[in-house]
Amino acid sequence: QVQLVESGGGLVQAGGSLRLSCAASGSITSINIMGWYRQAPGKERELVATILPNGLTNYPTSVKGRFTISRDNAINTVYLQMNSLKPEDTAVYYCTADVRPTIATPTYRAYWGQGTQVTVSS
Repeated sequence: QVQLVESGGGLVQAGGSLRLSCAASGSITSINIMGWYRQAPGKERELVATILPNGLTNYPTSVKGRFTISRDNAINTVYLQMNSLKPEDTAVYYCTADVRPTIATPTYRAYWGQGTQVTVSS
């Protein structure tokens, strides 16, 4: 079994910063892509950032230049540094990881965290 646990959400004023963390634990042989998504009330879940094991990152235009994703492969943790936050960044943020649970498992499976609320006040 694999668990992803997020932390670091909260309430911040517009222009402020927050740093989210997500630690993966359990039966893990290796992790491929890790990422963050968010879902605002009444909206679909959307991509925020992804990162490959080699550090290659991807961002949508809406957060590029303000958010930075990073990971520590030694401790199976992914981070999201969010700067210059805007009220429209308010959402529940979810981390995800493609995990290969055991040596005997040939494929990777996507796991999700429970989500952490980020609220940006104007």
